[in-house]
Amino acid sequence: MLRIIVDSGSSIKQEEKEKYGVDIVPLRYLMGDEEYRDGIDLSIDEFYKLLIEKKYFPKTSLPNLEELKDLVDSYTKAGDDVVIVTISSGISGTFSAFTQMFAEYSNVRVIDSYSAVGGVKIIVREINKMKDKSLDEIVEAMNKLARRIRIFAIPETLGYLLRGGRLSKKEWLLGTMLNIKPIITIKQSFVKVASKAIGLKKAMKAVVESLKTHKCDKNYPIVPSFTYNKDNLDKLVEMTDDEYKSIMIEYDNLDPVIASHWGPNAFGYIFVGEEEYK
Repeated sequence: MLRIIVDSGSSIKQEEKEKYGVDIVPLRYLMGDEEYRDGIDLSIDEFYKLLIEKKYFPKTSLPNLEELKDLVDSYTKAGDDVVIVTISSGISGTFSAFTQMFAEYSNVRVIDSYSAVGGVKIIVREINKMKDKSLDEIVEAMNKLARRIRIFAIPETLGYLLRGGRLSKKEWLLGTMLNIKPIITIKQSFVKVASKAIGLKKAMKAVVESLKTHKCDKNYPIVPSFTYNKDNLDKLVEMTDDEYKSIMIEYDNLDPVIASHWGPNAFGYIFVGEEEYK
């Protein structure tokens, strides 16, 4: 039997585990003096209350590696194969840590999604279609797919990405100008400023246009995503052609660990392009 494990940076909610056929390993974050397991110890609403009202800046960390090893061992001892999909190695140490931990396991593979949240969801959906294939066939196919996943999002501020170390000072400076709205992407595993637009409306138009310029592959879903407030995401969807609306899945209100770095009121699209990112 094939088992799929993701970290909570996938933004797959605990109540969605059966739908996606996964186990979720919670990343951890510190707010004030309290440590929380992502998606378990605080609801999304409780998290944002601390983030916005208390003005806490979260510090994020790896999951409990001992618990992960126990889970994987329980599956491998039963004769199961295991695929673990992590958020991008450029924004988290999970891929590196998991790869080292299971390097000697013949029936465990770790896949770098080169993205996060909806990108991991897309990969998991495809793995579930390949359960009759070998581990090596799955890994080869998903490595190719991962390099085609696009994320284009508009944050309210770049401050969270900068403070969390997910955006370089150079990229922060590029995207922080008077009345300029930066459009953020993850390219070659790292968070970057994809483009800039004057004002929110033009930035939203640029995200919509990215579906065409990056040749959105309609064989895969578009994942509309947001943090805290979905009003701007509603407007973005309204601006989008019906041909793309028809392949959108449910809105994803991002889990705390990812929202910690994007901040509240970010929004955008995650989709698969026809070609690999160069």
